Amino acid sequence: MSGPRPGAAALVEAAVRRGLTIATAESLTGGALAAAVVDVPGASGCFEGAVVSYSNRVKTEVLGVPAALLAERGSVDPDVAAAMAEGARRVLGTDWAVATTGVAGPEPHDGRPVGTVFLGLAGPRGATAVELQATGDRAAVRAATVAAALERLTAAILLPDNSQ
Repeated sequence: MSGPRPGAAALVEAAVRRGLTIATAESLTGGALAAAVVDVPGASGCFEGAVVSYSNRVKTEVLGVPAALLAERGSVDPDVAAAMAEGARRVLGTDWAVATTGVAGPEPHDGRPVGTVFLGLAGPRGATAVELQATGDRAAVRAATVAAALERLTAAILLPDNSQ
């Protein structure tokens, strides 16, 4: 490894400075987001853990994503991303959690084209999700997703009303 990603370092610094704990719930990133965070020296001051929920069974049984939601819409969905983040926050007991789900390729999935990504974010006031459109091959989609997730969680933590 070539050292921590700048986005991960900013996230860890912000969370530690504010005394907040964080977690991840990952599908398409398969643990790469958690790995980026723990590459940062001092990550133990804020990072509680991760759930890699590549299968829908794990999304349901561990994170509490409603099985009916997954059956109706599939895993590449904003409500699934939000539920994943909320589940990670609950299961791991953190202030904040971010979740990744989407289509890295090489083939479309759940009727969604390659590059469709949803990031879920859960914090003290509930959970939300945003859609991203990433380009490139499988590795590029996953890397863009990790970078966007780091940025989104950092921005949420830095909002003025998140200090404790």
